[in-house]
Amino acid sequence: MRRLPGIAVVALVAALAPPTTVAPGGGRTESGQAPPARTARTHGTPGSGQTAFGGPYGTPDSGQTDPAGPYARPESRQAAFARAARTYGVPESVLLAVSYLESRWDANDGLPSVSAGYGPMHLVDGRIDPGRHRHGGEDPRGDESRPHPPVVPDPAAAPPEDTLHRAAELTGIAPGRLRRDPAANIRGGAALLADHQRRIGERPGTDPARWYGAVARYPGTADSGAATSFADEVYATIRTGAARVTDDGERVVLPAIPALSPRRPPAASGLLRAPALAAGPDCPPSVSCEWMPAAYRRLKNGDYGNHDRYDGPRRIDYIVIHDGESSYDAITRLTRNPTYLSWHFTLRSSDGHIAQHLRGSDIGWHAGNWYVNSRSIGLEHEGYLARGGAWYTEAMYRSSAALVAHLARKYDVPLNRAHIIGHDNVPGTTPEGVRDMHQDPGPYWDWAHYFELLGSPLTGSAAPGARSVLIRPDYALNQPRFTGCAKSGDCPPQGAASVWLYSRPSEQAPLVKDIGKHPKGASTYGVYDHAARASTGQRYALAERRGDWTAIWYLGQKAWFHDPETARTSVPAAGRLVTPRPGRASVKVYGRAYPEASAYPRGVPRQELIPLQYSFPAGQFYSLGMTSRATYLRAGALDPSRDRVVRGDVRYRQIQFGHRIMFVRAADVKVISQEDPR
Repeated sequence: MRRLPGIAVVALVAALAPPTTVAPGGGRTESGQAPPARTARTHGTPGSGQTAFGGPYGTPDSGQTDPAGPYARPESRQAAFARAARTYGVPESVLLAVSYLESRWDANDGLPSVSAGYGPMHLVDGRIDPGRHRHGGEDPRGDESRPHPPVVPDPAAAPPEDTLHRAAELTGIAPGRLRRDPAANIRGGAALLADHQRRIGERPGTDPARWYGAVARYPGTADSGAATSFADEVYATIRTGAARVTDDGERVVLPAIPALSPRRPPAASGLLRAPALAAGPDCPPSVSCEWMPAAYRRLKNGDYGNHDRYDGPRRIDYIVIHDGESSYDAITRLTRNPTYLSWHFTLRSSDGHIAQHLRGSDIGWHAGNWYVNSRSIGLEHEGYLARGGAWYTEAMYRSSAALVAHLARKYDVPLNRAHIIGHDNVPGTTPEGVRDMHQDPGPYWDWAHYFELLGSPLTGSAAPGARSVLIRPDYALNQPRFTGCAKSGDCPPQGAASVWLYSRPSEQAPLVKDIGKHPKGASTYGVYDHAARASTGQRYALAERRGDWTAIWYLGQKAWFHDPETARTSVPAAGRLVTPRPGRASVKVYGRAYPEASAYPRGVPRQELIPLQYSFPAGQFYSLGMTSRATYLRAGALDPSRDRVVRGDVRYRQIQFGHRIMFVRAADVKVISQEDPR
């Protein structure tokens, strides 16, 4: 964590976030099956509370009629920002930038974020239970089972600041309306900013440079580093400007003010520029980050946990994106349990704050596949894969992207979907383990926006005769129907990064079969079922086009997705493909790239390389992600000096075989470049 002199830190933290109470909430289950449907997003329905506007200091102006009542004509999102800014004396640029960093001005149909925040201003309902942790399911290391202890609520965890009900007090607008009505929500956010400005001894005014302290208080964090990182990102957004069409069709523009330099309060000055300590976290200087080490100790049964330490540099091929299925406090608490699992970083939704638990050389137990664990860094994000349409905040997306870009530069990891993968893209290691692999971060993680923030947009290729396609639906407009988000069975319509795959070019056709996920049954439309889905940024070999439909090779079969010319869900892509060598009817597919038996020295147990249940037949093509020499990292002792790396002579090709990456022996396949004839 970045540090200030003790008095300065205390002064800033004390000014940030008063605590509130938390009440319990509900859970989620998966159920039902239904055909997918594109659903147009509609504006949220305003609440029925007709109230007074807030005055310039956040107090209601009694007797003033709300012109945006339930029977009034709704104003544009841009006009709502302008009017709220005038009413509460907040610079419009500040109000717009704070909202952009929290939600990108989206309404999200009145649904809460993963941290219970609502609307364009992300007003947090502190009375909602952040949920119980659901992490786990597959082997923690990928090679051997370990117990997953039950998670109990932490009474010492700080509850989120209840900004929703505070905004209701300041404006007189009912909490229900603040959740559902974007214009009311924006007024609530403006009232909060004005209230923060007053509480730190400043008066509202039109000069955006004077609002740094109020902006730092806005996310409600008690962490001074996170508060100032948030404020710095807000002012960076004002300097560059922004413009976009929201999820409900509203065009909003924030004009750039390139020369703007905020006036930082004395307690915040220099915080982000403090030199990193030798034992500090490995994060870029633009984010708020602290060192929160994972447990590493011997257990009573002679085992140890909850990660492996490794002497010397470690090859990193993957950065794995996880969804923690719980609150930030619960996720970080689990890393301190030596009998549980571990990962390298945890990211908080409300402000993008990061906790680092493992050094880059350490091996986390996070992916359920030891081969991937030994060559990856894992990032857990506060959130829920499918809790009633919950969405991820822009603050967390930006902080995560800054961290991943930093790690990718440091470890030379290519910024593409063959190396920046989700937990749902990690393959099972054996046929029996395929069914239990995880599904996070799921279809609601916006991969296209994430790669834009990484500085490597998923644009495909303009090369003629492209033989691959990159899955690239418009996230906001692509709203396939999912089941399993709640007891009702249906997930609320919202943007998604996935497309459904059918056995024929028709939405009435069965979904394609995944014999690993469903050995005896059919693929489902469940939000946790990746058997018949392709995700944004994944590259597949083009198999056929027919009218509004495109077919790709997927799990040994032809898979069709709706791809109309007027609303493409894919783009042409260049890149190498692989196909079985001449004379081979099919080749074996693996979940890990381990060496041949003769490569293992005495004292290192030989790892049996078991092919998965899938078949890669002749005549089919799959995209090539990378080629690597077979390796196995032998760990299993508390003393890292006893670790060994076994290197074989066999080379493997990583391919995009289904929703998950898999491996084939290089000797079994032929590589075909973009220009080669078939």
